Amino acid sequence: MVGDGDGDGVIHNEYSNGLVHNSNGLIEDKIDEIRRLLGKAEGDPLKIVGVGAGAWGSVFIAMLQDCYGHLRDKVLIRIWRRPGRAIDKATAEHLFEIINSREDVLRRLIRRCAYLKYVEARLGDRTLYADEILKDGFCVNMIDTPLCPLKVVTNLQEAVWDADILVNGLPSTETREVFEEISKYWKERIAMPVIISLSKGVEAELEIEPRIITPTQMINRATGVPIENILYLGGPNIASEIYNKEYANARICGGEKWRKPLATFLRQPHFIVWDNGDLVTHEVMGGLKNVYAIGAGMVAALTNESATSKSVYFAHCTSEMIFITHLLAEEPEKLAGPLLADTYVTLLKGRNAWYGQKLAKKELSLEMGDSIKGKGMIQGVSAVKAFFELLSHSSLSVLHPEENKHVAPVELCPILKMLYKILIKREYSSQAILQTLRDETMNDPRDRIQIAQTHVFYRPSLLGHQP
Repeated sequence: MVGDGDGDGVIHNEYSNGLVHNSNGLIEDKIDEIRRLLGKAEGDPLKIVGVGAGAWGSVFIAMLQDCYGHLRDKVLIRIWRRPGRAIDKATAEHLFEIINSREDVLRRLIRRCAYLKYVEARLGDRTLYADEILKDGFCVNMIDTPLCPLKVVTNLQEAVWDADILVNGLPSTETREVFEEISKYWKERIAMPVIISLSKGVEAELEIEPRIITPTQMINRATGVPIENILYLGGPNIASEIYNKEYANARICGGEKWRKPLATFLRQPHFIVWDNGDLVTHEVMGGLKNVYAIGAGMVAALTNESATSKSVYFAHCTSEMIFITHLLAEEPEKLAGPLLADTYVTLLKGRNAWYGQKLAKKELSLEMGDSIKGKGMIQGVSAVKAFFELLSHSSLSVLHPEENKHVAPVELCPILKMLYKILIKREYSSQAILQTLRDETMNDPRDRIQIAQTHVFYRPSLLGHQP
């Protein structure tokens, strides 16, 4: 752990979100195996670098720091975030309350001579910055869940130039730009790093042949790192709960050379990591559920949390997701469980559902953008645009069940269409999502699933696969 421990390098934390108490022998075996695979020489520490410090990106790096950070001669862990983001006084006041409610955090800050600045910020006598508080274990998007102290670097070149394992915690909307800059610092590298992407957003590429572009593909294009060195990790989880050791699972997807050893390396008693070879499809499904989570939040707020209305919405949104997966995946049935699990947790407690609720209650407006203070980037907004544009492309068509004519696939996805009109075109208020559900001409969700299962819809080109 960075700068916080006894002279023997062992970190002591009696609270549930401290060090993962695996046996030291097992932990060293895991780090030694990854070092061996990466060809690390004795005395050359493994460098693990996080890029992007949102809630999940910060928690992921903090979990690695908790587990492996005491092995300083074998591994160095750091995280990059942009400098200069000021913390407002209301957040500073809340942060001060959190600090004083946690004896372990309070003692840690006093021991590190870092407590006084939080007192001064509480009084309005100084300004705190996001990178500054992250060093003390506070993520600006997750103030209520203190993390372990982290090594924070605000210069991108300094952070990434010698990374062995790089963790992408950026939103998909920022991934291409940042990795294009990173590529400048890797031109002289002989061995390329291994990259684990946590990003769940997607973009649509419509020229020539329509297709979905995912963050791992953006990284591959921007840096030239071979796709077998780029993996995606995702699952049905909430960052703060994972750090507080609620039991969770995830999948790391990609080439076999790295996914299996990394699954072992990342696995902890409360965080089980499986591996899967289908990289892009799992990545796309991670973006798809964010689309419908926003609508779910709207419905919940507009119906005063009506269980009946939410179940009606869930039936329709899951049927649309099943329909879309049949377009995108050769074996969509294999995705049903992971996709539904990820959707379920996002609807329960994810930021996209929260965003939909706030829009419907008029506590947020679209004019405020999709990067929200205290929450970070709302990935579902750009995903709505991507999936709508892709599924409305003129080169794609499916047979409409009642009209007996070919239509764009989006015509069979009324919720996606309405979310596009609300969030992107801004033609309707959030109330319109209820009108879509109550439309008497809307098909039975079962019919949409039956259409998907009985027609040959699979379009491999949509994910860049060859037919």
